[in-house]
Amino acid sequence: MEILITVLIAIIAIFHIYILWFEMFAWETRGRKVFKHFPAELFPKTKTLAANQGLYNGFLAAGLIWTFFIENIEWKTNVSIFFLSCVAVAGIYGAISASKKIFFVQGLPAIIALILVLISK
Repeated sequence: MEILITVLIAIIAIFHIYILWFEMFAWETRGRKVFKHFPAELFPKTKTLAANQGLYNGFLAAGLIWTFFIENIEWKTNVSIFFLSCVAVAGIYGAISASKKIFFVQGLPAIIALILVLISK
């Protein structure tokens, strides 16, 4: 179970590192390809906003990666629960406010990992 949890947390962290890169450094290039219905003239105007969102995703990734270096099991579990909960809430909010797809790519993996962490406790 511990290996599965570690793999899920790693996948979620890598995904958030990708979001960091995408929103902070590729908003005006890759963003135009991903968000085809978003008016092209808004990409330069929203670059700072996207970068801010990317930074927050980087903090989520950093917190999840931090769990790999915590030796105390109770502390590691608590930090994992906190950051996975943050990702789950962000995924749920994104699904409600922007796109239901966000729940499946961000929220659901975090919820699954969170459940596994809680039942392995």
